Amino acid sequence: MSPTPQERRAARHQLGTGPDAPAARRGPSGGRKKPITVDAIIASAFGIVEAEGYEALTMRRVAAALETGPSSLYAHVVNKEDLDELLIGRLCAEIELPEPDPDRWRQQITGVCTQLRDQYLRYPGISRAAFASAPSNLDTLRVGEGMLAILLAGGIAPQTAAWAIDSLMLYVGAYSLEVSLANRRLARSDEEWVVGRDELLRRFAALPDTFPNSKRYAAELTAGTLHDRFDFTLGLMLDGLG
Repeated sequence: MSPTPQERRAARHQLGTGPDAPAARRGPSGGRKKPITVDAIIASAFGIVEAEGYEALTMRRVAAALETGPSSLYAHVVNKEDLDELLIGRLCAEIELPEPDPDRWRQQITGVCTQLRDQYLRYPGISRAAFASAPSNLDTLRVGEGMLAILLAGGIAPQTAAWAIDSLMLYVGAYSLEVSLANRRLARSDEEWVVGRDELLRRFAALPDTFPNSKRYAAELTAGTLHDRFDFTLGLMLDGLG
């Protein structure tokens, strides 16, 4: 008897995402189409997110891209949440983790967070897939393990390090989602909602006098690039650790 999708998922979590038996194609064109595999599903899902954004990703949409029905996907993937975990795991697999260095722990943890940010930004909105879930994918857990090792090497207490990783991951995901949303609006020429710094300064200058600080410090409020602010916020968070 073939393994169930749940058994396939459990095997992936124990051994990593390895090759799986392709699902057989049915119908007269079955022999001419590429077989359905976990890798094929993941690749199609990434293609949809890259072209249309994460909000467009559904199991039915992936099935259509593979020219099959949703039931063919469920032979390999339990549900949309399982697919989400596979996607985040595949991105995490590409992150390089340094050998923990007590003298460079701040730079090292910042480097890991920056890599994760850049991975998320490759696929608009995909960081949503990492929210509200306890990871069990080995590639995702590997990143958490590496971050924990870096913080512990830096002398951070275990409980503090554990919660810090959660906070850092949450910030990286939220930052990446906001940037992705802004970029999608820019791509649609939605200038009413995404404006440049000059327009922001004009709007601050036009505020009534009941906003004295906002008017006076408008330059500071609008200064820096998005990634400048990302680095600043990570620095604030790490300053709180020691």
